[in-house]
Amino acid sequence: MLDNNILDQLKSVFGKLEKNVELVYKASEHADQKSLVEMLEQVASTSENITVRPAVGDHKAAYPQFHIEYEGKENGIYINGIPTGHEFTTLILAILNSDGKGKFPDDSVQSRIKRLKGPIVIKTFVSLTCENCPDVVQTLNQMAVIHGNFKHTLVDGGYTQDEIKALNVQGVPSVMVNDKLVYSGRLNLIDLLTALEKTFGTEDATHAKVVNADLGKFDVVVIGGGPAGAAAAIYTARKGLKTALLAERIGGQVQDTKGIENLIGVKYTEGPQLAAQLSGHIAEYPISVFEHRRVENIVNGTEKIITLEGGEKITAKNIIVTTGAKWRELNIPGEKEYIGRGVAFCPHCDGPYYKGKKIAVVGGGNSGVEAAIDLAGIVKEVILFEFMDTLKADKVLVDKLKSLPNVSIVTEARTAQVIGDGTKVVSLEYEDRKTKNMMKVDLDGIFVQIGLLPNSGFIKDIVETTKFGEIIVDVKGRTNVPGIYAAGDVTTTPYKQIIIAMGEGAKAGLAVFEDQMLL
Repeated sequence: MLDNNILDQLKSVFGKLEKNVELVYKASEHADQKSLVEMLEQVASTSENITVRPAVGDHKAAYPQFHIEYEGKENGIYINGIPTGHEFTTLILAILNSDGKGKFPDDSVQSRIKRLKGPIVIKTFVSLTCENCPDVVQTLNQMAVIHGNFKHTLVDGGYTQDEIKALNVQGVPSVMVNDKLVYSGRLNLIDLLTALEKTFGTEDATHAKVVNADLGKFDVVVIGGGPAGAAAAIYTARKGLKTALLAERIGGQVQDTKGIENLIGVKYTEGPQLAAQLSGHIAEYPISVFEHRRVENIVNGTEKIITLEGGEKITAKNIIVTTGAKWRELNIPGEKEYIGRGVAFCPHCDGPYYKGKKIAVVGGGNSGVEAAIDLAGIVKEVILFEFMDTLKADKVLVDKLKSLPNVSIVTEARTAQVIGDGTKVVSLEYEDRKTKNMMKVDLDGIFVQIGLLPNSGFIKDIVETTKFGEIIVDVKGRTNVPGIYAAGDVTTTPYKQIIIAMGEGAKAGLAVFEDQMLL
């Protein structure tokens, strides 16, 4: 199952292991059981600190399943299925994390995880073709190792179609607690941790607030870890300013970008690779990095006091906001209630769950038309809805869309309501803007592709923004408030592109230095 090149790489990776990690599989008569055992034994052959054995007891599983034990004890990591495809890395990291190896969140974030009220039992349904699933699964596995009273099970949906149907799982990854959906789709550690705190509660009455967690004082605090944030932090550090960077995740939305072909000088790269390069470049400078953080409040003054979710605070003479943007939602009744149950944002991840079904794509720009084209090869029927009277996408994409036999286009349509039956989406209501008549179309899923929304909510009451939430900046990245700068997709700078965000971040960093010299 695993070729010699992979096995040689694993020998190097697992050379770091210090104590024994056991891969314990359940007995099963499923046809794929042999493949699971073979793969586990091959992985174990690469290190004397990894062993494989059958579970004790006579219970037979319906399909291949195993869990990890560390130093003779279960550590909360369970895998129902065979972790191939994108989830193979999940198995490797689970073994390393079990032994305390790999990149863990810092002590403050770990203490917040430990304060979750146990016992915690979670299932995450995945598809082996899903590119976002491993991030969620790996984060939950790490939490299980950190917490100690936390059981997380990865479930390969390919083996559990009846269960998926019963639970109305319509997107991956789907994080379930007591058969109820807690979270679905792409997310990062802080989103997931916040969702778990709401679901399970915390061990103290302050909901995981950290007392007197002062991260220090800095000349510059950069908020956001994408291309603009990385550039801003590097440039201020190069100028000798004491710099900190706060980020939900290094790389930002770049992490969710697949192919990048317009970064001048780099013919092709992919988002996760570029994010890793940004992280590596940041690490070359004396920049204090606080990842998995989200700003809760800012008190503006000569010194700016920034309070973070979880109770930490940090003080800055200057702030550079580089928080980018997120998927724009329709903000209509029923949308939030059915996210993960028929409302989706990622065609690549969730499209396979609608095979042979009727779906809608909302949005006639490039992203919407591209999504409709991709989905048309999977689903039975696609209806694309556009608010304006014509599609805004490039002509070549529109021509391709119109050539597809199972696609129809509805223009001058204002989406009004997502309608469900309590468990899943069943229809979409919209207004025909020409006739003012309300219309309803029965369908199984809705993919929202209407652009991005600036992540400026935490500072919109301090600095001037447009009606769309973009922070208004001058040619050097200055806002209307002294000491507060902004760069990248969160601002009014035109053309939301990686290369432009990098340049704008560098510009804002240089502006901070210039202004400091004038004081």
